[in-house]
This record gives sequence, C-alpha cells and structure tokens, in this order.
Amino acid sequence: MALKSALPLLLLLPLPLLSGLRADTQKNEVRAMVGSDVELSCVHATEENFDLNNLYVYWQISVSGTPKTVTYLSENSTVGHHNNQYKDRAQMSLDRMKRGDFSLRLYNVTPQDEQKFNCLVIRNLEKIVNIEVTLHVAANYSMPVVSVPSATPQDEELTFTCTSKDGYPEPKVYWINKTDNSLLDEALQNSTVSLNPRGLYDVVSVLKIRRVPNMNVGCCIENVLLHQNLTVSSQTALAGETNASITGNSNHTPKGPGDILENTGTGVTVLIVLGVTAAVVVIVLLWRRSRWSRWNYAAGAQASRPELELTDHV
Repeated sequence: MALKSALPLLLLLPLPLLSGLRADTQKNEVRAMVGSDVELSCVHATEENFDLNNLYVYWQISVSGTPKTVTYLSENSTVGHHNNQYKDRAQMSLDRMKRGDFSLRLYNVTPQDEQKFNCLVIRNLEKIVNIEVTLHVAANYSMPVVSVPSATPQDEELTFTCTSKDGYPEPKVYWINKTDNSLLDEALQNSTVSLNPRGLYDVVSVLKIRRVPNMNVGCCIENVLLHQNLTVSSQTALAGETNASITGNSNHTPKGPGDILENTGTGVTVLIVLGVTAAVVVIVLLWRRSRWSRWNYAAGAQASRPELELTDHV
C-alpha cells in the first residue's frame, strides 16, 4: 500500500525523471474542431485483460515544464481530476481499461486544449504504456468581408479593408491581383491579428494600392491546419464608385450593381407585360367597334332597299 501511495507523488515530478522506467514513448497526432469532442487514443498493444486494482493510469499535460494531471485512475479503481480545466470534460472508461484501452475522451474542445497529452500506465513500478498524443485544434474563419473604397477619379491611392473572425490557428493573409491572380506586394498591406474573448483569432488587413483602371483585388484568408483558403474579390468601377461590402456568404446578398440591374430588369419586365396587355385590350375594342359599325351599315342598307314588284309582261 505504501508503494501505491507514493506513485501519485512520483508522477508529479518532471517527466524525464521517469525515463528509467520501461516502455518507449509512442507519438501520435490528432486534430479536432473547436466545440467538438475528441478521443485521444492510448491502447496496450498486446494484453487485453487487466486488473485495475494493480494499475495506475495517468493522463498528463506539461505546463511550463511541469506535469499537470488531467485525469487519473488510482487504487480501488478510483478516477479523479487534478486540473479544474478538465473537470467534467475528460473521461476514461473503466470497462475499456479492463481490456487494455486507456483512451481519453475529451469533450467541448477549446483552443487552450492544443498541446501534448501523455498517457502513462504503470504496474508494479513498471511503465507498460507511454503514449504522447499531440492535439491540434482548429476553427473555421468567417467568410472575409472586403470594404470597397469611396473615391473620386482624382485619387491616386485606394484603400481596401478585409476582415474575418472566429478562426484558429492564426491565419495567413494574402491580397491578390485578380487580373492575373498574382500576389500583391506585402509592403502594400498591414494585417492585425488579435485574440477575441473566445480564444479565437480575428484579423483585419488593410491594403493601400495605386489606382489603375478596372481594378479588381481579392483578399485570401488561409487556415493552414485545415488546408482551407477563403477568397473574396472586389472589383471597383472607377467611373462611379460607392461604398459597398462584398462577401462570399451565400446567406447575405449585398446591395450593389448586380442588385440594381436585377431590380431594373424586373421593373422593365412588368412594364412590358402591362404594355402588351393594354395593346391587346385596345385591339379587341377596335375590332368590336369595327364589327358593330359594319353590322349597323348592313342593317340600314337592308331597310332602305326598295322592294321589287313582280309584274307579268304580256
């Protein structure tokens, strides 16, 4: 029993001090989205029948070089937590541990969970399982919004602003010349990335570029971990520029030249339909009037026509 009591204190020492125990460290990587649940795998390769009363199972993280226990299995098959950050979020299954599966189920993943987790299984001072799982956390960025400048034809420099939010990890931002799909010089842009209260990243990028005819630039937000590029282009009509926001979000259709043309086309269609209807009505009325006039003329001619007398010629 003294051995069992000493083990929890032993495992709070820096991990290198435990290197004398057996079992080489296996390394795995796993990816999870913010807000999702994830399983960190830790399975004994050969045995499938374990007496939990003879085992100590620890899941640990390293905080400033010091191991911190996320959850553990101690004597009498008691499962506990040393870190309040993972209380009610980290779980091991007793039934699965009896079969050699010491995996950790982590609920409601947050950006702070992106780190290395160590699974340690010790029996009789022998480390029989030592697995390191690196958890990578990701979150989708919102579709970028590009603000189109309002400028007069005399302006020599235009300023575009691109914003996107609630992503993870930190993004890469590119401005693109949509005319030939070439990258614009980074010296022309200034990007600011900040952490919001949710622990996710918001980004604002400002592009200042010399005015050219038919300018069309694009803003690209890259999430390297998700291999995801979100690109929105914004073409400026130099002859009559107005403030506008162009997004790639299908749920929001901005007011712009396309909407104006669509509304104008609808109005013209309505006018055409009304005009055709009126023309048909006029034609019908004229046709009926013409028919009525012919009928009256025919009736009058019949009334004034003299009756012919039939006479016998001798």
